[in-house]
Amino acid sequence: MSDDLILPKQAVVADLTSVATTESRDAGGQRAAVSNALVGLKKEFYGKGPVAAKTYFNDDWVFTVLEGGLTRNEETLLQAGEERLVREVRLRFQEAMTTTICGAVEEITGRRVLTYHSQIMFDPARTVEMFLLAPLPDGQDA
Repeated sequence: MSDDLILPKQAVVADLTSVATTESRDAGGQRAAVSNALVGLKKEFYGKGPVAAKTYFNDDWVFTVLEGGLTRNEETLLQAGEERLVREVRLRFQEAMTTTICGAVEEITGRRVLTYHSQIMFDPARTVEMFLLAPLPDGQDA
């Protein structure tokens, strides 16, 4: 896969972050904005989005817990005992979406994302998105 791959609908990130950043720039507003952006991106690119989301800030870390959002084919595969396959496809998709998802978080937080990882759990269905942000300059608090 080439590094210059451009995914379709990349402009969606700008649309989502512009809507999300109309929220308050305080930590509570940023948490809600990250949650809303990630739900929107999942819905746009998976065809089905999570039913709930909550974002937590902890120092330089951002964690978002997304509830539900499995596609019908993923649910069918899980019923057939194919958890490993669903997880592998989700992790591969995460790799393809890293630039898009990290761009949304960077736009909202105003900080660069150093690394990003996604993990899915199945019973109950939850996804955890984890972002490590670049440190703030000395003298600034998170």
